[in-house]
Amino acid sequence: MHDQEMALQALGQSGMREIAQSTMRARHRAWIRLPSGCRLDLMNPAPGDWQDADLASRLSRTYRWGGESSWSRPLSVAQHSLTVLALRRQWSDGTLNATQALMELLHDAEEGFLGFDCISPLKAALGQPFQDVSNRLLAAIWSRYGLPSWSTNEQMMHKRADLIAAASEAVHCAGWSRKEVRDVLGITHAVLDVDPLAVIYGCNPWEPWEPRLAEERFLSELEFLKSSAQKVFQQSA
Repeated sequence: MHDQEMALQALGQSGMREIAQSTMRARHRAWIRLPSGCRLDLMNPAPGDWQDADLASRLSRTYRWGGESSWSRPLSVAQHSLTVLALRRQWSDGTLNATQALMELLHDAEEGFLGFDCISPLKAALGQPFQDVSNRLLAAIWSRYGLPSWSTNEQMMHKRADLIAAASEAVHCAGWSRKEVRDVLGITHAVLDVDPLAVIYGCNPWEPWEPRLAEERFLSELEFLKSSAQKVFQQSA
């Protein structure tokens, strides 16, 4: 009998089960190393596994529209998130509070850890396992920043801003025609001519930012909103 076979026989059934379970747990881990040196298990994320700068960096390097662009660089999820926040602020009847603004800023934050912006039809094709991973990441993000569930009204207003941003990006950033946005992509919302971020930052309208700039602007907004939310919490305590 070979040494390996003898070892397996000595181990017994209980030992074999333990090894199998350990192997299965290992297979259900998907570690990524973050810029700060932290590590995140994509399969089992915890709210304390990253730093704010990690999230900003990852989102600035995660691209929309499959990385396609009519400019010299693609559009980042970080820039898109700031666009959606700007539109919600612009169209709100009153001032968005810090928590509402954080929800807008972080609505696609899990994509930064996944490393790509998965369009809805592809999500459906990838199935429930992918959706479960995405949901666990988003739940960890929501928990870390103390965010509540969307109300029906907030979800509706967010979706409008998100889809109008998408329609506008498709035309001005990704090279789709307005007709294609409607007929091919199935987005019936209006395409904006005025870039809300150009008004805020003085940048070229609809031009994708280089990653370092997108990271800095996203992180600055995130830190400002976190500080604002904390002050409100302290005042109400």
